[in-house]
Amino acid sequence: MPDDDTASARSRLAVTRREALAAIGGAALTTSTGTTATAVAGDRRVPVLVRVYPGAVPLRARLWYGRDALRGDWPPPFRDALAAVESAFEQVLAYARDRERLADLDIRVERGPPIRFPPAETPLSADAVVPSLETLLGRFRERLRKRDALTNRTCHLLLCWSPLNYRVGYGGTLSPNALIGDPDGGGDAQTVANVGATEVWDSRSVSRNVAIHETLHTILSSDVVADIGAAVCDHELGAAVRTAPDTLRISPMATAYAGPDRLGGGTRFHGTGCYDHDRFYRHDGTEGIENWSYTTELSEATREGVTRSLERRFGD
Repeated sequence: MPDDDTASARSRLAVTRREALAAIGGAALTTSTGTTATAVAGDRRVPVLVRVYPGAVPLRARLWYGRDALRGDWPPPFRDALAAVESAFEQVLAYARDRERLADLDIRVERGPPIRFPPAETPLSADAVVPSLETLLGRFRERLRKRDALTNRTCHLLLCWSPLNYRVGYGGTLSPNALIGDPDGGGDAQTVANVGATEVWDSRSVSRNVAIHETLHTILSSDVVADIGAAVCDHELGAAVRTAPDTLRISPMATAYAGPDRLGGGTRFHGTGCYDHDRFYRHDGTEGIENWSYTTELSEATREGVTRSLERRFGD
């Protein structure tokens, strides 16, 4: 279900992961822990996968969430991020079903095995201590390659815990592995959501939105974004809606981009990617705004953009 939390809220409650989601019309969204055989990008017989991997979380961070978080690989922030991604695809498929689209497409959200990068594997350097986004994504892809986890139609989302890594920021993805189904990148896409940064500097609601945000970046293609309104950037498919004279509610694709470009403008740190508030699907302005809330509910433009992108790469 979509949520709407204030940015100051810091809920520590775990959200139980749904074991399966019912098929929505002809298109289906399921969750599992299985693997899928490699297939060409346009083969509709093989599901489109979104596989979410938990990174390492230090003991001192796990202690924030109680003794139960000391065991296993999925502390509450990671479980909430996974549930948020599942919710986003529920919304997309419900939108598509209402319009009799994506009838034959099967989308699966899966838990992937833990991803670890032992220090001994990395040569001593500044990049080993504070890796860049490019380095982190490169290591991630190499780990996936060694595990034979590349399927030609999977989004691989790494949930990492690096609250002080300014080079990764809140996360991101980079070419040539930025779009799922893109033959130039081998069909698979890798992306990172820095849940450690959003948890430490912002809130659980921002963590959920950033996980969705980075996942959808691997689906939204520039040609589709250009076709929707005057948007020239994925972020402009988001919405920032004034729900009270001093409160702005922000959807996932607008997260970190809806506020003024300064420290503490909405999220603690402003995004560094492209955006223009005048081209957002909806942006009600920031004058007088003191409270920033974040909802996992996708804007209509985002749902349409994801639907069109899936149709063009995996549809009829």
